[in-house]
Order: sequence, then C-alpha cells, then structure tokens
Amino acid sequence: MALLPILEFPDPRLRTVAKPVEKVDDRIRKLAKDMLETMYSAPGIGLAATQVNVHERILVIDVSEDKSDPHVFINPEIEVLDQETQGYEEGCLSVPGFFEEVNRPAHIRINAIGLDGEPYVMEPKGLLAVCVQHEIDHLDGKLFVDYISPIKRQRIRSKLEKQQRKRA
Repeated sequence: MALLPILEFPDPRLRTVAKPVEKVDDRIRKLAKDMLETMYSAPGIGLAATQVNVHERILVIDVSEDKSDPHVFINPEIEVLDQETQGYEEGCLSVPGFFEEVNRPAHIRINAIGLDGEPYVMEPKGLLAVCVQHEIDHLDGKLFVDYISPIKRQRIRSKLEKQQRKRA
C-alpha cells in the first residue's frame, strides 16, 4: 500500500468530474486500499479519488472512532429520503485547517458497487450520510467551500495559497 498525495484547494484538478468505474479489478482494489491508508494517515474520515488526482467514481469513508468500519463506494449514487437537512461542521483534507457549517439532507439512500464488483444499497443517517454527500460532491467537482459565502471562500483560498507558496 502507498500514501497518495492529496490535492489542495484551489487546485483546478479538484473541479474535474470523475468518470464511472468500468470494471472492479485489482487496480481498483489497490487504489481503494491506498486511499484508505492515505485517509487514515491524513487523518480524515472520508476521501474521494478526485482528491488524489484519480478521476474515477470511488470514495472511501470510515466514521468510526477506532477506524474499524471502512466503507468503499464505487460509482455511488444517492437518493434523498428525507428533505429535512442537518447542519454539520465540515472539514476537508483538500481544505486543511478550515471548518464551516454545511446543511445537507440527514437521511439518504446510496446505491454503489463494492470491491467484490457487486452492487449494494445502504441507508445512512447522520454523520455517515453527510460524509457520503461531501465525498460525492468531490466526484462531481464540488467542494464544501462552494456552500459558504464568496467572502469566506476567498479568505480560505488566500490563506491556503499563501501556505502553499511557503511550502514550495
């Protein structure tokens, strides 16, 4: 397994819309394992392939306290089951150090393919539902900063660009 570099906002590659995975094979399984290792190491609770500059519809999530419940979603699609939204303070490995409240549907259904190549359905609520939606946004070229005011987004962009220049 390998740690993958995580793209940071405002990198334009984060705006790429991911393509569906055609076939679940050893390459996809290795990518998912590397993504999980990268996510745990970062540390985070979710990671989309877009964030590691792979533009395929794969995301990994583990919202457990002890990193014991990893989920891999290939070609995920969501259906909102309850229009009621819930606000969560979201952060992102591609927007390090910043947290903002985002309102999202609290109860969804997700249709995806697992590492075995078989389709499955899940109905997450709460944090897992929020995390799935956040990561699917990445696959669609969106970031959580798109949900906040333009002024806050520009402030975050400026601070991250300054940090990136210092590291370069």
